[in-house]
Amino acid sequence: ISLKEKTLFMKNIFTTLFLLAFVLVGQAQIDRSQMPEAGPAPEINLKDPQTFELRNGLKVLVVENHKLPRVSIQLSIDNPPVLEGAKAGVSVLTGSLLGKGSKNIKKDDFNEEVDFLGARINFGSQSAFASSLSKYFPRILELMADAGLNPNFTQAEFDKEKQKILTGLKSEEKSVSAISGRVGLALAYSKKHPYGEFMTEETVNAVTLTDVIQFYEDYFVPANAYLVIVGDINFDDVKTLVEEQFTPWTKAVPPSFGFSKPSDALYTQINFVDVPNAVQSEITVENLVSLQKKDPDYLSALIANEILGGGGEGRLFLNLREDKAYTYGSYSRLGNDKFGPARFRATASVRNVVTDSSVVEILKEIERIRTEPVTKVELKNTKAKYTGRFVMALEDPATIADYALDIETEGLPQDFYTTYLEKINAITIEDVQQVAQKYMKPDNLRIVVAGKGSDVVENLENVTFKGKKLQVKYFDKFANAVEKQDYSASLPADITANTVLNNYIEAIGGKEKVKAVTSYSLLAEAEMQGMKLNLDVKKTAKSQFMQDVKVGGNSMSKQVLNVDKGYMVMQGQRKDMGPDEIAKVKDESAPFPELNYLNSDITLEGMESVDGKKAYKLKISDEKTVFYDAESGLKLQEVTSAKMNGQTITSTINYMDYKEVSGIQFPFIIAQTVGPQSFEFIVSEIKVNEGVSDSDFE
Repeated sequence: ISLKEKTLFMKNIFTTLFLLAFVLVGQAQIDRSQMPEAGPAPEINLKDPQTFELRNGLKVLVVENHKLPRVSIQLSIDNPPVLEGAKAGVSVLTGSLLGKGSKNIKKDDFNEEVDFLGARINFGSQSAFASSLSKYFPRILELMADAGLNPNFTQAEFDKEKQKILTGLKSEEKSVSAISGRVGLALAYSKKHPYGEFMTEETVNAVTLTDVIQFYEDYFVPANAYLVIVGDINFDDVKTLVEEQFTPWTKAVPPSFGFSKPSDALYTQINFVDVPNAVQSEITVENLVSLQKKDPDYLSALIANEILGGGGEGRLFLNLREDKAYTYGSYSRLGNDKFGPARFRATASVRNVVTDSSVVEILKEIERIRTEPVTKVELKNTKAKYTGRFVMALEDPATIADYALDIETEGLPQDFYTTYLEKINAITIEDVQQVAQKYMKPDNLRIVVAGKGSDVVENLENVTFKGKKLQVKYFDKFANAVEKQDYSASLPADITANTVLNNYIEAIGGKEKVKAVTSYSLLAEAEMQGMKLNLDVKKTAKSQFMQDVKVGGNSMSKQVLNVDKGYMVMQGQRKDMGPDEIAKVKDESAPFPELNYLNSDITLEGMESVDGKKAYKLKISDEKTVFYDAESGLKLQEVTSAKMNGQTITSTINYMDYKEVSGIQFPFIIAQTVGPQSFEFIVSEIKVNEGVSDSDFE
């Protein structure tokens, strides 16, 4: 070892010993049995943004920050909510068409220049955002203003965007979370309120390009507009540039329309939506609240909600996940809105079998926070969390502009944020209980449950709260009241598991043709959160199986079985399969596993509705159930469950759009749901007895 290394080593030892001695002395001088007194709230010094206003009504807030050579531009138009009615979707279409060039620059040229400058420009129907290096600020501001004030609305782009929306609506048809969210809002506010209405294929198709232009002209106006600019800029330069680019914005006031005031449920009740393909239930327990940021109890209400269900330390999470293992997480949210009622809601996505139990536990926690004082530890920790968030947020210069915008638009006192921590620290246990009693209404709760009726309704109808059985009302996926379905379809006396399996084999082509299949390959594509997923599947009758899911050409998940050996690859990490895993994959490796199911211990569990069709339910194993159409015989759905990290993960695969290939019927749409994620694979190619070799399973 060198002299230099010895010196450094000894220095480190002495430093460590010094720090250890310092800590021990400090411990000796502090009485650890006594909780230290909280110090005074730190004084917050917020520098006010520089402001000015154009004659057309546009208000501009500027925050200079020269630490980094970047700038951001946020345009917010603070209009009241708009009821779109029979043309719900016009605002979404307007937002999607804005920013596609302008009357002065073509879309492709516009996008190419923004990309070349390394910038971003995005639009909503009543908003816009841009960011860039500060040296490109003048040009980016000019492009943003040009696209916003001189939009180039064309029929061709309108048709493209409309088709995208219709495709998105189609993909959400079987999404339990999408259905739950839509119905929850519609029942809370009514479908004749801006917050309760929703897009449908009918309303989107009713929107024309003329409607979009009219919506833009009515609501994209400067009367309630705020332009917030933050970054490495000079106020005087900003003022000159903004006046140059935004003075042409024509002064106008948006039209004002009234709509009915929503009201809470008359009594606490369960509103159930049957989603036959659901493998877990979406629960929303909600009531309306009249809460604004300027209200004296606003911060106390936030603290109460945080203790109940604001995160991983919330009571809902600790109960439903940590204690009961019903869900990945349960949370609550308490909204605020200056234009009208907002919502308090507690939510969870839970397994079907514990749906009723989860409802009971959520109601219990809501009642408990109202009737029992929270603990000193809960209040202390929650205050510390809010203090940390607030202090961290101050490191972002955009925070100063956001706070100033809040003061402008929410009617807050000028010292609202400078005294924020002082107000948080002053909140008492009594304050928390008072706001919980005010904003969480156990006598007027609407419990919206979207799930599989045949699995959950019977138990939901027996849920009691405060000694009374809760009434269950039934709704369809569009919040229309319906009658309760009959979930007790009886089996014909002559039907067995083998009957169902033979009917399926006959429906897809017959036993002779099915047995003649020695291999097949399948290629399919899906889209998830804007990403393309590619599915490649190969099977043989020799216990060989390969499934590869790729994203952007890169393998995300791969399984390979070659007779008695197999492996899995997840995000580049390879793992050899164990004996149990090999056995499970081998059961499914046959081109048509139903041939192997015949005369085995498969059991016929009954009949259920799958996507509106009566289906026979076959229990293949403790982890897997398959449903076959009672009329056509075709396979409709597979439901598989597995334990992972103490949680039960359920996957559902729906098979649709059967087409003939080499004399055999194959599904050309394979829709899969895993937890909250749903995606639909569209099959592009199937090859039978060709295109598969032993090398595919190496």
